[in-house]
Amino acid sequence: MDLTTRKTVSSQPLRERSRSDRPVRRSLIRRLLRWGGFAFIFFVAIVFGGFLHFVDSITTMKPPLDPKADGIVVLTGGYQRIDQAVELLRSGAGNRLLISGAHPTTTPSQIRKLTQSSVDLFSCCVDIGYDALDTIGNAREAAKWIHAKGYKSVLVVTNNYHMPRSLAELKYVDPSTDFIPYPVVNSDLKAKNWFTDPNALRTMISEYAKVLLAGARNLTGLGRPTGLRSRQPLDDDD
Repeated sequence: MDLTTRKTVSSQPLRERSRSDRPVRRSLIRRLLRWGGFAFIFFVAIVFGGFLHFVDSITTMKPPLDPKADGIVVLTGGYQRIDQAVELLRSGAGNRLLISGAHPTTTPSQIRKLTQSSVDLFSCCVDIGYDALDTIGNAREAAKWIHAKGYKSVLVVTNNYHMPRSLAELKYVDPSTDFIPYPVVNSDLKAKNWFTDPNALRTMISEYAKVLLAGARNLTGLGRPTGLRSRQPLDDDD
């Protein structure tokens, strides 16, 4: 047998082996792609189902008929929220009110005049927090106020679409307090076709994404900003 014949014979098993390996690799890739596709579809279904549940909870959310708690916390973001919170205080739904996240340039006198409240009410029973920058900061500012006052139950006043994330942040920082939601409903999302309103749809999607992010952040404890203007040590980070 000459040298050429030997090379041909010796290379045949290698070619046959490489050909037999190709179907195995292709089959493995197909299986990975198939299961990856199933996993992606399952993930999208969960996210979409969660969004529908979120929207349903928002559109059906109503204030309690007879609200009553030790204190009241309103998260700033519109004077309609503050108006409602002050009215709750005036009606005796809580002993004291915290307006959390006010801008440093906003004075108590300005808020009092905008809500058409008496000087006596603001002097005795309204506290204004200027330290919170966002919802995380609202939760930390509120928790500090709640513990200082020794309250066990608190009415939380904010917009209905903002309520799930607000409660999640408040319960993460202060799980021992009973937070009672008092949603401010700007428009009846249940009655109108919110999904045909670009602004309403954008708000819903944006807030749902923030809720998912807050849930992941609270679950892992990673990526939590202080949410405060000050850089004081935080008890909940201990």
